[in-house]
Parts: sequence; structure tokens; C-alpha cells
Amino acid sequence: MSERVAVRKTYKLFIGGKFPRSESGRSYLVQDANVSLASRKDARDAVVAARAAVKGWAGATAYNRGQILYRVAEMLEGRREQFVALGVPGDEVDAAVDRWVWYAGWSDKLAQVYGGANPVAGPYFNLSAPEPTGVVAVVAPERPALLGLVSVIAPAVVTGNTVVVAASPTEPLAAVTLAEVLATSDLPGGVVNILTGRLSETVPTLAAHMDVNAIDLTGVTDAEQAADLEVRAAENLKRVLRPAPTDHDWFADPGLARMTALLETKTVWHPKGV
Repeated sequence: MSERVAVRKTYKLFIGGKFPRSESGRSYLVQDANVSLASRKDARDAVVAARAAVKGWAGATAYNRGQILYRVAEMLEGRREQFVALGVPGDEVDAAVDRWVWYAGWSDKLAQVYGGANPVAGPYFNLSAPEPTGVVAVVAPERPALLGLVSVIAPAVVTGNTVVVAASPTEPLAAVTLAEVLATSDLPGGVVNILTGRLSETVPTLAAHMDVNAIDLTGVTDAEQAADLEVRAAENLKRVLRPAPTDHDWFADPGLARMTALLETKTVWHPKGV
């Protein structure tokens, strides 16, 4: 009997809740694994998927979004050893699970903290409430590969945004494996879309895309590239989150800044009854 030949895995993109190969047919090797090399067309397809998911995801109750994020944490916990086998330290996997749970807990509380009643002159109620910005493009940090990725995705989606993530080109396996977790976690298709490959090819497309409402440049390490992306984003007045400092501690308490940075505030006036 001949020796069995193992089936070699190809890590694909994650767009609209599915795992397509790059439309260009390209791939590259990482840790002896084939990883899809996303094109500009793939980036545009991911934005279309993210935009289609905005209405349903933003319209879901905050409680429901929290349930789904908690389900992501459950599924990630169950695949801990798979991430460890990919080279992600065990304490980082644990921290990533805890971060999903932390953000899930904020889903139905943030509006109480960030919104409120405003004192105004006259017989009116004046109420401010946070709303999602819409489609957010995210450049994930290179390290820590998993915790950094979770730390930029979770705060964006918990408040009702949808995201297109440009994963680190040197650490993509954790990102695509996280996509497999998301695909089995009740998360609607298109809420999170993950692209692997060259940042220089996909991120400028996302920065200039007129249907992207905000861009998070956390993982951009080149100052000149970051400045160019801000210029591209300015053409349709995107909200821009600038790159994280090189000494940023991803294991520290994340605070509320990333959630509130990707929110709009709607203010409503209503006459008081007699």
C-alpha cells in the first residue's frame, strides 16, 4: 500500500461570509502554506460585501451583537490549540478570547455611557445617541498577530460597523484561521471581510474607495505611506485612525477609544408634554 499524500491547505480570502480564492488566481507561501494574494478587485468586492451587510448588522439589537461576539469567543476558545500550532503563543490566544468577551459586554452599555440627555433652553428634550459610521477599512498590526487583529476588529463591529481588514502580509495565517472561527459563529456574512497579501496593493484602494466611511491605519508602519493614505482618504472625508505607536501594549486595557472613534452622534429634539 502506497504512503498517503497529505492534502495541502490553501488559505483563502474571507469575503461576504465565504472563502473565495483571489480573482487573480495568485497566492504566496507563508510557513509552507499557500495564502491567497488579494488584488484591487478583491478589495472592491470586499467593500461591496461590507456595504450590503451594514443595514442588517447596524439594525440588529445591541444585545444580539453582544451575543454573537460572545459566540466568537466560545468558538475561538475551542480552537485554541490550532492557533498555538500556527505559532500563536497560548497566552495571546487566551487574551484574544478575553478581548472578544470584553467587547461583547459593552455592546448594550456603550450608548448609555456615550449618549445621553443634553440640557437645553426651552421646553424640549434633547437626546444624543451613538450610531455606527458604516464601512470601516482596517490595516491590522503585524504583531501580536491574533490579539492585535481582534483588538482592531472587535471595537469596530460591536457598535454596528462592518469591516474590511487588510491582514499582515507576514502573519496572515492567524487572520484566515480567525475567519474560519467567524464563519462558524453566527456572524452575518459581510460583517467582517479579510484580505491577505500585499498592503501596497489593497490598502490604497480601500483608502480611496468612495463607499468606505472610515479607515483605521493601526498596522501601517511607514510614515510616508500613512501620509499618502490619509491624503487618499480625504477625498471623501473619511474618518482616519492614525497608526499605533511602535511601543503600544496590546495586552493592556483597551479602553473605549477605539469604539467611540468609529461612531457618529445623532441628536434629536422633541417637545416636552404639558
